[in-house]
Amino acid sequence: MAGHGTEEHPHGADRLCEAGDRVYSRAVRRGRVARTDAEPVPCLLELALLHPDPDDMDWLVPTSPQEVMTRLLRGVHDEVRESQRRVGSAVAAFEWYAGLGRRLQAASASEGTALRVLDGLSRIQAAMDEATEACTTEVLTVQPGGIRREAELTEGLHRALALRGRGVRMRDLYTHVARHGQGLLNYLELMGDTVEARTLDEVIDRLILFDRTVAFIPANSDRTMALELRHPALVEYLVTVFERLWRLAIPLTAPLPATGIEGISHREQSIAALLAEGHQDAVIAERLGISVRTCRAHIARLSETLGAASRTQLGVRIAQAGLDGPPSASGPGAPGIPDQEPRSVR
Repeated sequence: MAGHGTEEHPHGADRLCEAGDRVYSRAVRRGRVARTDAEPVPCLLELALLHPDPDDMDWLVPTSPQEVMTRLLRGVHDEVRESQRRVGSAVAAFEWYAGLGRRLQAASASEGTALRVLDGLSRIQAAMDEATEACTTEVLTVQPGGIRREAELTEGLHRALALRGRGVRMRDLYTHVARHGQGLLNYLELMGDTVEARTLDEVIDRLILFDRTVAFIPANSDRTMALELRHPALVEYLVTVFERLWRLAIPLTAPLPATGIEGISHREQSIAALLAEGHQDAVIAERLGISVRTCRAHIARLSETLGAASRTQLGVRIAQAGLDGPPSASGPGAPGIPDQEPRSVR
């Protein structure tokens, strides 16, 4: 697509070039268009009039004319204060999109907006900003990956501050490892009682839910693509997953429960349970949000504490010590559970 940059297509969605008009109209009539057919008109992708088909990335599907009309009118509202020059062309474009949209069935239009593939960080950020502006009640997030980097926290800070300003409540789920990140603690202090955070040994992949109506999840491993979900059944399912994890999680302000076994930490108990399930070191590290090196250091301490000379013997000792199950949410001293003396592993 080299040589077809925006310099050759200096226009907006309100006045498509002839080539863009032909390709977009064909896409609307047929429901999709081959990606190769759209290569001469990159403006359609840049203007988000076409986007990847989630079922086949070699094809592009059109944004519904109704959605384009809504986007146009929103942009016009801001621009009218500066200039009246584009009002006529915007109205003409609105009429054109409206005429095209009337030829589509309502079911097809709603189906097209229930799931969108957001290709590229700029498109993801724009969609997230739009959802933030529309949010009025609550935001639910799952943030995997251990200690949150300063860059990650800063990237979404403007959205969090905007939500706080409107009184929107936020609930965030992290892994236990995130407790050790000063950046997260600073962020929560800045947000005050607007944000409630809890942690688990391991969480699902990244999830952001706005007002229980729209959800964002990664669409590839490096998170350069995302899915925007608005289908009520899908969103409700993800809300249910979040709420069940939330009930199992431990408030960030509360300490992690003790294992009841002298010399073994809560994290090492989690590692022991995953080892008992047969997982490799790299998998365990990823699920708990720690490095492989840190994971192996904990395994070495487990072996020393349990008196195991090999991985095979370690597995036996883990089972004998009762560490082959997930850590209990209630350790010694928890409400309703009498305190017990720490068990010896020797």
